[in-house]
Amino acid sequence: MLKLKPKFDLHRDVVSDVLRKEASVCRVKEYSGEVDTRILNIERDGSILFCWKGATGTTRIGKYDPNSKQNKLLYTFDKQVRVSSCSLNKEETLLAVSLAQNTRGEERLKPISKCLTLLIEIQPINNTKVLKAVDCRVKVQFLQSEADRRSVLESHLLLLTEDGYVDLYHVLLTRQEGYRVVMAHPERLSKTAERVVEDFCWVQWDGRTQRLYYLTHNVTHTQGKFMFRCVQFYLNHNCETVLELPLGLPANPFPTVKFVNLGFDHYHTERPEKELVRMEVLTNRIGSMCVCYSQPLKDKLELIYTLVLVHKDCSKTFRVSLGSDQPPQKAKPLHPLFIPIGYYILVYLQDYFLHCINTRQQEMLCHSLYLSGPDVDLDLQSANVTVLHAEEESSSSLLDLTTGRIHTAELSPAYLLQLLRSDTPSRCPSSKTDPQRLAALHCLLVYMGNDPNLELKIIEWLCDNVNAFESFDQFQEFILASLYRISYEKSLSLDKVLPYSSVFNKKEIPACLLEVPGVLCTTELHIEAVFKGKARGLQGFWSELQWNTERTKYLDAVPNPRYRTSHIQADWDKLRSERRPSSHMNHMEDNTKKVLSMVDTWCLDKKLVPLFQEEDHQQRALIGLTVDKLREHLNRHLPRLGKKKIDSLVVNYVAKLLELIRHMLESVWLKYKLGPCVLCFTQRGSPGEWSVFHFMFRILEAMRGLCLPLPPGYHTLLALFAVRCLPHHTFLQYIDHGVLQLTETFVSRLMTDLDNSDANERLKFSILKRLPEPMEQRIYHMWDHPVSSASISRDYVRTLLEKHNKNKGFAFTGRDKPGFRPEFLPLTYLAKILSDIEEQALNPFEEQENVDARFVEETALKQTLILLGFEEK
Repeated sequence: MLKLKPKFDLHRDVVSDVLRKEASVCRVKEYSGEVDTRILNIERDGSILFCWKGATGTTRIGKYDPNSKQNKLLYTFDKQVRVSSCSLNKEETLLAVSLAQNTRGEERLKPISKCLTLLIEIQPINNTKVLKAVDCRVKVQFLQSEADRRSVLESHLLLLTEDGYVDLYHVLLTRQEGYRVVMAHPERLSKTAERVVEDFCWVQWDGRTQRLYYLTHNVTHTQGKFMFRCVQFYLNHNCETVLELPLGLPANPFPTVKFVNLGFDHYHTERPEKELVRMEVLTNRIGSMCVCYSQPLKDKLELIYTLVLVHKDCSKTFRVSLGSDQPPQKAKPLHPLFIPIGYYILVYLQDYFLHCINTRQQEMLCHSLYLSGPDVDLDLQSANVTVLHAEEESSSSLLDLTTGRIHTAELSPAYLLQLLRSDTPSRCPSSKTDPQRLAALHCLLVYMGNDPNLELKIIEWLCDNVNAFESFDQFQEFILASLYRISYEKSLSLDKVLPYSSVFNKKEIPACLLEVPGVLCTTELHIEAVFKGKARGLQGFWSELQWNTERTKYLDAVPNPRYRTSHIQADWDKLRSERRPSSHMNHMEDNTKKVLSMVDTWCLDKKLVPLFQEEDHQQRALIGLTVDKLREHLNRHLPRLGKKKIDSLVVNYVAKLLELIRHMLESVWLKYKLGPCVLCFTQRGSPGEWSVFHFMFRILEAMRGLCLPLPPGYHTLLALFAVRCLPHHTFLQYIDHGVLQLTETFVSRLMTDLDNSDANERLKFSILKRLPEPMEQRIYHMWDHPVSSASISRDYVRTLLEKHNKNKGFAFTGRDKPGFRPEFLPLTYLAKILSDIEEQALNPFEEQENVDARFVEETALKQTLILLGFEEK
């Protein structure tokens, strides 16, 4: 599931260099003694601070630069000391160190504090200032802004104590003799201290964002409630509390104060079995924040872990049964690791489970991947591994303190593809594998989808699995997930508005997509996050987080905030029934023109698949309707984006949809190595063409289910493959059932390219009978056949007679009467004239009440016989 890449090895990158330095100090060729090298801290720029015991009874502190791969000696203590915390300012002029002092042994009679905190000038090594001498642990951490401040003679240092308070020291520096940087007025240093936090039981430092998170008791809530707060440090090194969030934790969750991401204290023994709660905060620069904490239940062999999704205004709590099949003699970690990778959070407990949680689409469990059993072993000892927050948010760094190795952890696309391709064993029902496939597919498409090679492998998987799965349609998922990735443009506000998965369109969602076996999930809405201070007006992360939170609250309160493509079906049926042009139809056509102008139509004659080369009035109308409805939906729910941006987003969305369908076809075209001969009617389809036809048919089925448009020319291409691959009677059944649509381009080519053999004639007549009358008349002009010649002649005579008769006021409407068959047009025309004259003539008997019908009949017969020459007058 995770792909680990080696990034740093303490023995390879540091110890070998340290041994050479000690050899030069001892003036020997090779130093054979031991150096106890330990990692102390990792600064914001990735620099690794470490210490080792020197050969002459000293303790040295050095820095490893990950960019230059070089080590640098920072400071040497003239005796062996126990460094518990260390930090280096960005200008590399000051070193802050906390020493854990030994209060036993020879010095037991001397008054001595447990911790001594020093501030040391190291450019060059000069003065040392004692900041704290207390009987509790103290952590030190310099603030480091993004700006290059090497010319600024000012540093700012955080001191975090086990007594539960945080002080901020503002250290002014001065330059002497042109190169010496020393503290200005070191005797006044204690007076510059500013109390930032009071009374915390848990604290976490985020060096990448320069934020301090801490937990304190909340006296305004009921027992067991804690207040989580965030302090933001700005470029001018001022700070303020910007977020407050009440959390429900068990009483006394931390027996001792817990420090997170504040270096590594090798002289303080953590006791995981005494740790009731493990907590960590994970953020993403596009505006997401997750507060994660776990709580093992030893008596029930269960683990509870909660993710408070601030950006989604909700929290999700998972309860997992760990079972009792594990051997008791093997020590197991009690708390999982929370590993952030992009917008996924991996909850990993060795030998038990791996839960890859999607924090963007958290509504349904099927969009997060849950794995359990021996398959989830990442070869990590969780008790000894620390998750480092890397600058690159697409990956995390894992530090194994036991070995001194750092690995970069990324999601493995090969593993996810393997989940897609895995066959379902008979003992493993599809209800168990379908949710895993769906979660893996979305991770591959949305999170990793920018890789064209990976996308091609997914399309090949679709080719090999064209039949829909039991609980979801993989073609619909591919189309919607790919479009979502292309269109959301790194804005979390679109998460609940744009289509993401076809599962939301189902009238009844399969139960297997709503639950995970062995995992109980509960969701709590409205977590009461409060934004304070400048966070209300700040740009960047805080504005995005606040906007996402407020937008989520609004969208949770309104019905159907997510756009569902199938909801336009009624409008589409109504639009298709319109026969005459209207202002509405003209508006749809304007939308379509905007979309098609965005489609990549450069060198269409050189494209593999012949699309966008003909008019398809139905698809053009559906394109325009899709634009109109999606634009209306976004304007209603996201007015903050502005009409101009929404219009651009919508037009781009539909254009990318059409290009995506073409890209899918081009991929299978290349897979089966199809050439120009596939566009010919005279040959039967090959096995490869049959596979492409099946693939295209599944796309058509998926798009109709979603009520989304297809590229103009798609129906022509599909019908061409169908007539090559299917028997003629099956082909006609596909037409009668509405599966295939007869386009004028297809029918005209079929009439001209196929000869007039008996079988082909029967096919052509069958197709002509299924055409609407206007198209039928146009097709007759393209077919060299006696029947078409007769039809053309009839149309020609009718046109002449109608033209001749316009001045006389007779309208030729012979087809209007049922059963009237104008086989011989001159006779039909004469009969029509006589009928119209008869209708217009006055009836001489109309006003006479008593008429001798027998007399009238005999008189008419007599006159007829005289006119025909059978009798004389």
